[in-house]
Amino acid sequence: MQVRTYLVILCCLWPLSACVVESPEPVSSTLITNAVIFDGSGDDPYEGSVRFDATTQRIVAVGNLEIIPGEIVIDAKGLALAPGFIDSHSHHDDDLEEYPHMPGVLSQGITTIVRGVDGSGGNYATVAEFQAAFAAQPAAVNVASFSAHNSIRQHVMGDDNRRHASDVEIAAMAALVEADMQAGALGLSTGLEYEPGIFSATEEVIALARVAAAGGGRYVSHLRDEDDRFIDAVNEIIRIGEEADIPVHVSHIKIVDRLAWGTTGDVIDLLDAARTDGVEVSADIYPYERWASNLAVLFPDRDYSSVETAEYTFARTAAAEDILLISYPANPAFEGMTIAEVAGITERDEVATLLELSQAAEDHRRATGEDTGIIAKSMNNDDIAAFLRWPYINICSDGWHGGHPRGYGSFPRVLGFFGRELGVLTVPEAIFRMTARAADSMGISDRGRITAGYYADLVLFNPDTVIDRATMKEPMAMSSGIERVWVNGVLAFDDGAPTDAFAGQVVRRSE
Repeated sequence: MQVRTYLVILCCLWPLSACVVESPEPVSSTLITNAVIFDGSGDDPYEGSVRFDATTQRIVAVGNLEIIPGEIVIDAKGLALAPGFIDSHSHHDDDLEEYPHMPGVLSQGITTIVRGVDGSGGNYATVAEFQAAFAAQPAAVNVASFSAHNSIRQHVMGDDNRRHASDVEIAAMAALVEADMQAGALGLSTGLEYEPGIFSATEEVIALARVAAAGGGRYVSHLRDEDDRFIDAVNEIIRIGEEADIPVHVSHIKIVDRLAWGTTGDVIDLLDAARTDGVEVSADIYPYERWASNLAVLFPDRDYSSVETAEYTFARTAAAEDILLISYPANPAFEGMTIAEVAGITERDEVATLLELSQAAEDHRRATGEDTGIIAKSMNNDDIAAFLRWPYINICSDGWHGGHPRGYGSFPRVLGFFGRELGVLTVPEAIFRMTARAADSMGISDRGRITAGYYADLVLFNPDTVIDRATMKEPMAMSSGIERVWVNGVLAFDDGAPTDAFAGQVVRRSE
């Protein structure tokens, strides 16, 4: 008490301005201690701490760090700490208004999603339009965009799009791609198995890919065919990479033709040969035997009267009992039924049922714009495992909120089922494919690694328990084992639920 009184008296002997003592700067950092750090490189993990700053949103330091008085300290208690996962092919942005908190995304440890894929811009005509909407209502995760070929083609050609584009139309499309690139698009995406991209010539795509290449972008594609013409489609994307001088990326690579199961080695050899020849080719994959799309993809020639095509579908792609209608606006009573079940109810054979359902769906789509949604089982885990081992593959979900369990379970399924249970990938290898490999393949900088200066996108998880919970019956069941997720230094997921913090940012391509 005597010392304190003395200081007050002494201070009062000085002018008032000299009595003001500067308080130390408030500490805005968080320190995660006692973590097993998987830094995204694919190297073995190490024990240590990570400091990040809420103001700069960046990682400040990594290693054996001392606590700074006043900072938030989190004891990881030996859990794994990794860079936030990057979903290189996502449709979760389609429901941003309803799901800005991104529950299923965050419960997988995903901190960045890539949209505008499959050549579709979704609800937005341009990348700039999406970015403006995102600025007005941010989401809980970061979002990067591709310039979407199908949306652009529809805008330029209107309903007269079931043909090759003219030079004038290609020039108009190129201008729109250029505008998207100026807005920070990662590059050009196509969905050449979907309308109207299916009607485009390869030369059209090359011309637009050159625009993306000139801006330092990449080319990603849902290939023209994932079935019996799959190798031709792979050769097409390699040609585009060669002639446009652009890195190319195969979206959600898979072998759908059941007679081609086991030929993943041939596909990988083809991709590796292209890389040897100078084409920077990569791919992503989701870890499920079932795919999701629409009925039209079963008819590459869009001839819904072709008995031969329907028979081929059941023989080579998926059996009638393995094709599920998850959305059928032409007759919602059929939703939740397989083709086989509809055939039984309508007392028609399965081939006739598929043809009638597909034609009715096409008529309804043309009249209303509403499309079907199907889930079909066409892949096998052995092929998925073989692709997962390829060094130039990364993980994606190709998911959305509902419908297919991949939207809520892909990343933990790789870590849990394919990694821990099957031993296909080690934890460092899996993390590498979910982070640094994805960032490099997409052209995203400052994310995907735990290193000083990178954005503080982080996921704390238990590698012994992480697993997917989503199923066909409960596609929105959230994964388990993900303990905490930070997006740009802000805690976005904790104790099994989003925190309703909307710290996500627009991610633009690295220059």
